[in-house]
Amino acid sequence: MNQDKENLTGMQETSKRSISMKRKKLFLSLFASLLIVATIIAIVTGVNSNKKDNTSQSHAILKSSCSSTRFPELCFSAVASVPGATANLASQKDVIELSINLTTTAVQHNFFTVEKLIATRKLTKREKTALHDCLETIDETLDELHKAAEDLEEYPNKKSLSQHADDLKTLLSSAITNQETCLDGFSHDEADKRIREALLDGQVHVEKMCSNALAMIKNMTDTDIADELKLAATTNRKLKEEGKNQESGWPEWLSAGDRRLLQSSSVTPDVVVAADGSGKYKKIQDAVNAAPSKSSKRYIIRIKAGVYRENVEVPKSKTNIMFLGDGRKTTIITASRNVADGSTTFNSATVAAVGQGFLAKDITFENTAGPSKHQAVALRVGSDLSAFYQCDMLAYQDTLYVHSNRQFFINCLVAGTVDFIFGNAAAVLQDCDIHARKPNSGQKNMVTAQGRTDPNQNTGIVIQKSRIGATSDLKPVQSSFPTYLGRPWKEYSRTVIMQSTISDVIHPAGWHLWTGDFALNTLTYREYQNSGAGAGTSNRVTWKGYKVITSASEAQAFTPGNFIAGSNWLRGTTFPFSLGL
Repeated sequence: MNQDKENLTGMQETSKRSISMKRKKLFLSLFASLLIVATIIAIVTGVNSNKKDNTSQSHAILKSSCSSTRFPELCFSAVASVPGATANLASQKDVIELSINLTTTAVQHNFFTVEKLIATRKLTKREKTALHDCLETIDETLDELHKAAEDLEEYPNKKSLSQHADDLKTLLSSAITNQETCLDGFSHDEADKRIREALLDGQVHVEKMCSNALAMIKNMTDTDIADELKLAATTNRKLKEEGKNQESGWPEWLSAGDRRLLQSSSVTPDVVVAADGSGKYKKIQDAVNAAPSKSSKRYIIRIKAGVYRENVEVPKSKTNIMFLGDGRKTTIITASRNVADGSTTFNSATVAAVGQGFLAKDITFENTAGPSKHQAVALRVGSDLSAFYQCDMLAYQDTLYVHSNRQFFINCLVAGTVDFIFGNAAAVLQDCDIHARKPNSGQKNMVTAQGRTDPNQNTGIVIQKSRIGATSDLKPVQSSFPTYLGRPWKEYSRTVIMQSTISDVIHPAGWHLWTGDFALNTLTYREYQNSGAGAGTSNRVTWKGYKVITSASEAQAFTPGNFIAGSNWLRGTTFPFSLGL
């Protein structure tokens, strides 16, 4: 545990050093946001001979746009309260852009609230950690809103409509998740609630604003895509899509032999990490820190066989990093941070991958805290367009935290006990082994605990063409430890199990309550074409939100090609994959 304390202390000191830099960035960002809002207002309040007519029309556009949101009164009042903002709104896109800029200002206000709490309150170790988690997630939210604003400026011309839609929905879905993550850090102790209360109003306000922007984006893009489909149908024109006809991850002309060669051929790493000192670095974090920032080129960190006892973070500034191990049984990254000893779930991760485009191959991610230490994450992923191939994620409660954005796992092993695959990413696990372990006496195993909080979020956990079973220590005693496919962590929890083999470790009911009747009508739990002793659905739960899929067209929505827009990016990983059923 001394190692954990040193790592935690180092994390907090690094976070503190970064606050002043973030604060400077935020002041500049705040000033820029105000200028943007002012510019929009100046444009829409320009001299117009038909001012009354324009104001009336703009008012109608604002009202119509907000009618598609979950919080229409907030949507309308937030924009209408800005002097002159509604004078000349020409489209729903204008309303979304203005709403996002107003949301950005609110997020910046929340940052300063957190900073003030750190400076003025007497805090416990976990409260300090949770507040630093908030600074990180707020910072990520600002980036996501900025990217969304940029994407809206280019909409609908730079990319296909479907890619625009998926990118925008991903950004706003992640922004919503970040607000929840901040507040979840204060849910471990009663004492934490006093800090949670100080943050609650600001975080909830931003979450509602993000929800409204997401709803309007969905409404706008759905309408535009439907119109494009109609036009294509009447003109025999093919839609602009990328790679839709290619089901596998390799070009059709490439021979099977060549594919095998490409998959197994060695790559030249940019840097080598070796615990025995034979590489440039002994610590993985040192190699990450030395990697170029905001790189569009793949940067490969070769991690030689060995046991690396450290907590590693790939921050948002380190993009397109790849961890390449010597084998999942020989390259092991391990640590033991956990909630019982004062961490937050978010900060307990042995490895946290946040920078976009993160890849990992032939590595084990492990948290050895054990079943009595509550939440203890082996791997947390918030990296958009991230993928993992032939990796093991080993822990007990909360093993794999699929936090946010689009993620893909192929031929991996995930083992744990309570909620051991959880989070609110759009995540697909394909051809994976998912094994429940022996928990503490009296505990139940939950394979998933998905955390979608908004029905418009494009998030969920999909387990496809995989194998759900038990580890060797659980098999002999599995009748004493009921195991379920999942339970609803948040109100709109969404999990799909399809084309997988399910062993008799899974209880016939399949799914379990969170508490009382929470989320049973709003969750989305689906099963499709599963096999095995635990796949029978005749005794499954009868909740309104649960359903057995019988249509292939309905199941297609949850394939990598559709659910995580895999045709746009999975080929670039060089990992194998299947886009469809």
